[in-house]
Amino acid sequence: MSETLVAPSKLDALYDRVARVVPRMEWDLFADDIAAILDLKRRRGAVILAHNYQTPEIFHCIADIRGDSLALARDAQGLDAEVIVMAGVHFMAETAKLMNPEKTVLIPSLHAGCSLADSITAEDVRALRRAHPGVPVVTYVNSSAEVKAESDICCTSANARRIVESLGVPRVIMIPDEFLAQNIQRETGVEMITWAGHCEVHERFTPEEIRTWRADNPDVAVLAHPECPPSVVAEADFSGSTAAMSDFVARGTHRKVMLVTECSMSDNLAASHPTVEFVRPCNLCPHMKRITLPAIRRALETMTHEVTIPPHLVAGGRRAVERMLAAS
Repeated sequence: MSETLVAPSKLDALYDRVARVVPRMEWDLFADDIAAILDLKRRRGAVILAHNYQTPEIFHCIADIRGDSLALARDAQGLDAEVIVMAGVHFMAETAKLMNPEKTVLIPSLHAGCSLADSITAEDVRALRRAHPGVPVVTYVNSSAEVKAESDICCTSANARRIVESLGVPRVIMIPDEFLAQNIQRETGVEMITWAGHCEVHERFTPEEIRTWRADNPDVAVLAHPECPPSVVAEADFSGSTAAMSDFVARGTHRKVMLVTECSMSDNLAASHPTVEFVRPCNLCPHMKRITLPAIRRALETMTHEVTIPPHLVAGGRRAVERMLAAS
């Protein structure tokens, strides 16, 4: 192990957090990077923000702030740190930068993108506005800073219904996630003008798959993310953001659950809820999995890759996020 100021007893305590989901042999491979990252955080004055889809050794052992997109956006405001490392995907790092323009924000991999964010451009938003004048644009945070800057307000899967209802209008442009917009339309009755963007993790789930899992596990509670197709959400017992799923599990009303979302979500909850059995249909996000312990360590060692946002996009992008937070 490299020389750091991290005591072996601290590493043992960290392993206790993930022992149910990380074999000891794997932990022995992780320990050196974890010790180095903890030491580098101290020396750099850095904090690590980790999304719920990060792997357990990142989520439970080195992250300072953990949660879904809404929690990370909210908690990114005014952080008392010189450096912010986003253990998530690029649009999340951009959001952290929008909320902390004076701080250094790092993304450990430039390839940690998002199929939703990549599906739409600022010009696409302008074209939608021209086609539907006067209709407000509600943009999912899974989007680039340039798209946020063209929007009236942002939303997350946790607050999308609240944001749409707060506008008090019969019709909105909701981008870029088509399935999220369709699911919110069903809940609110507000007409949605949609964009054909999809999450490459959630779009792969099918209602037939859910019914098959239920047949083998008749006592399971099925929790589906609202980025799933409406036909999949209709098969679920509950639909909500990753934070809402976490709260559902924490209530302890069901001893067997199936999370219809990214794989690591189940791993992270299993580490914290030893009495719950998780049925695991597994779709990995290839972008989230590009964030690894070695990549985070390298980011802190070399201060790369720094996230920057062109000055002309900062005001508009920040305004859309701040309006969301004020309405949440």
